[in-house]
Amino acid sequence: MGAKAKKSLKKKMSKISSSTSTQLVNGKQAAADFLPLEGGPARKLPELKELKKKSGVLYIGRIPHGFYEEEMKAYFSQFGTIKRLRIARNKKTGKSKHFGFMEFEDPEVAEVVAECMHNYLLFEHLLQVYVIPQEHVHPKLWKGFNYRFNPVDRLQTERKRQNKERTLDEHRRLVGRIMKRDQKRRKKIEAAGLDYECPEFVGDVKCVPKKIKFSQD
Repeated sequence: MGAKAKKSLKKKMSKISSSTSTQLVNGKQAAADFLPLEGGPARKLPELKELKKKSGVLYIGRIPHGFYEEEMKAYFSQFGTIKRLRIARNKKTGKSKHFGFMEFEDPEVAEVVAECMHNYLLFEHLLQVYVIPQEHVHPKLWKGFNYRFNPVDRLQTERKRQNKERTLDEHRRLVGRIMKRDQKRRKKIEAAGLDYECPEFVGDVKCVPKKIKFSQD
């Protein structure tokens, strides 16, 4: 190696050691992670961010009438395997509230479903499909998701309420409410100018009338 080549090599090494051994990062001096063999500026490795756990839970809104659990599972199974599915229903009547939740085994499949099915026209309804972030998924979202809803028999409940045994105080309150309604009715008839004699209501609170039970027929 000639003298000129040695001098040029020394100059390059001195430049690399003086100017590229450290670099300015966010206004502070920070040591370089490595120096390239062929020379040039020092490089800093990019900071790796922690990968957040993706969610496979979808919110589905504006669900049309008749498009329920079995129909939804059969339709959305074409995208991937469904882990859980739940439609919000009225506790008294069991009717759908037209929104629900669905969870896929693969979170990437859930993202594809949200992109493809959002604003999709189905039975004159534009479906609203969104991916719910993992931190926003309620811990009790899937509680009782696999049960078959049995609507409350309102007729049987009302029959039991009417047939229950009443005490003297309960009977007194019942008669008082009937008398108030009767007085309001009389005032309305007089205000209308009608000539009508209302039948007298006899309600002796001291003696409880014989219990009348409502039959199931």
